[in-house]
Amino acid sequence: MRFHSLPESKRYAEDESEYTVVLERYNTVLDESFAGGDVYVITPIWATEAEVPPFQPDARYWQTLLVEDDPNPEFRTYCHLFAARRPWRYGCLDALLRDIADAKVAGVLVTDTRMRRVYHPYDGGADVFLPTPGERDQTRDRHADWLSSHSSGL
Repeated sequence: MRFHSLPESKRYAEDESEYTVVLERYNTVLDESFAGGDVYVITPIWATEAEVPPFQPDARYWQTLLVEDDPNPEFRTYCHLFAARRPWRYGCLDALLRDIADAKVAGVLVTDTRMRRVYHPYDGGADVFLPTPGERDQTRDRHADWLSSHSSGL
């Protein structure tokens, strides 16, 4: 399901009060999904080279995906994935989430260590994947006012 970060589907925060709403919405669903456990924070680095680029010291290289396998090496696209395992606590990702809300960082996934729950924040909202329809429906109903009013749910 998809939740919007701000009322009326506003995409970007313009002041600190709106950033407070954005972070509160991100953290509320993250906390409902991951409280009491560890999470993986998976961050992609996109490149035209197969060589793994350097990354942050707290994240480890996980794997590289060949996204665009063009016969011409200049047009190949790779996605290098880095993962950091950390105990989840409300607010522990605020700096990263704020960068995501400002479109400075994209493609981040937060998962439980079994990868049964996936939280994908982006500028304007977050997509949430839960293991059962019942859990999905309960989460959706708790935050119904954060859903899109568009008929597709997007």
